[in-house]
Amino acid sequence: MGDARPVRSRRVFYIPGYDPFPPRRYRELYRKESEDQAEMSGYELELQGRPGGENYGWTVTAEIEGAQVHSEFDVLVWSDIVRDSMEAGIVGTYWQMVRTAWLYISSGALRHLMLLRKGPVLAALYPVIMLLAQLIFAIIAFRLVSGLITLAAASVLPAGWLAAIGPALSALAVVAGLAAGTGLLIWFRRQDGKLYAYYLMHDFAFSAQRGGANPPALEDRMKLFGDQIATALASDVDEVLVVGHSSGAHLAVSILADLIRDGRVPPTGPRLSFLSLGQVIPMVSFLPKAYRLRADLHDLSQSGSVTWVDVTAPGDGCSFALCDPVAVTGVATEEQKWPLVISAAFSKTLSNRRWRALRWRFFRLHFQYLCAFDDADDYDYFRITAGPKSLAERFAERAPSKSRIDVAASPHTSMAV
Repeated sequence: MGDARPVRSRRVFYIPGYDPFPPRRYRELYRKESEDQAEMSGYELELQGRPGGENYGWTVTAEIEGAQVHSEFDVLVWSDIVRDSMEAGIVGTYWQMVRTAWLYISSGALRHLMLLRKGPVLAALYPVIMLLAQLIFAIIAFRLVSGLITLAAASVLPAGWLAAIGPALSALAVVAGLAAGTGLLIWFRRQDGKLYAYYLMHDFAFSAQRGGANPPALEDRMKLFGDQIATALASDVDEVLVVGHSSGAHLAVSILADLIRDGRVPPTGPRLSFLSLGQVIPMVSFLPKAYRLRADLHDLSQSGSVTWVDVTAPGDGCSFALCDPVAVTGVATEEQKWPLVISAAFSKTLSNRRWRALRWRFFRLHFQYLCAFDDADDYDYFRITAGPKSLAERFAERAPSKSRIDVAASPHTSMAV
């Protein structure tokens, strides 16, 4: 697996998950966390913004493990597609909830996912429960307000007046109740920056809208990403590293599988590496129409043109921790080479103080792979992305996690439409 040639120059392509925010946040996250990791681990790393260019990015000059390395970072942006998919209003989001829940339940995907890992399934159920709770509160508000108006009128108006204006009073009570219930739903929607119910519902609905197949706009964007990675593979850098986080991991699988099948990975070019972090691949690959993703997992897992390391952690309740995405999807063969499944082991690599502070902050933990660790052990995001060893060399002697799950679990394994 290892390739001992030192890396002096590297191109890093980062593919975010389902994230509507602009890519600047990833540069600032890298800047802050790399400074913390460099101080704790005793190496030097300097980040500079990069003006212009096709993508948002930055450059990193580092002295790590006694070597100087120059790395160019590109964020492959699809946040505009994410924002467009989040434009459904309150009624539209509830309709998405019904359709998405029905797809996962009726296809058998939900039951099989629950048997695999409960954490990410509970994360998927959270927006459903939260949205239903909000709807119940809105119904209670409707009944309270309409009932109070009726009760107040009955207590102050003479019986003759009540009989005369009864229909109009009932209509007023209904309108006022609807206004109260609707207003409460609008208020909940505005609090979603704290509650994440709408955000997560849009996330799961996005993958489920076509039964696991990518929408055309996303396929077009993935082709552009593939072209940019192919251009880097034709350059004179030592390594091209693709990092896919969360939902970005399954996009990276398909992009890289396309490049390899199309012969766009030169055998004498830069080493091609793939680091998947906090992946949620089974949430898509278990769906009935995820034919493309299943075929891409099958092909990529057997390729000798790439090194693929998959990093998750049991402490990350939003990922399918230590689940081999190829094997659990049911498309593994005897020729499977990838991925190497390892754990970031948050409870061991974070100090007790930091682990206590973070362990119940589920969304923050889902981004911990991109952050500093008190005891980085063999997983150090900044050594991987800015250090002198290729991904293959860095993990050449690393055995897969003993706790990995590699039993086929998907109810759908077809790779052909």
